[in-house]
Amino acid sequence: MTKEELRAELERQAERYKEVYGGEVTTYAAQPEPERKPWRKRASILDQAFAQEIEKIEKELRSDDD
Repeated sequence: MTKEELRAELERQAERYKEVYGGEVTTYAAQPEPERKPWRKRASILDQAFAQEIEKIEKELRSDDD
């Protein structure tokens, strides 16, 4: 199915919906996919330093519990 055939089919379905149900059809453009995925973002230097501090604190807490 080509783009033109798909557009024509969607237009037919929209017209049929309007005729049968008397409703309105609103079409929206597809949202582009974000360039960078936040879950794949590399950690910054501050993020790395924060993680190291958290590890230090956890080790201290574990050693205090023993």
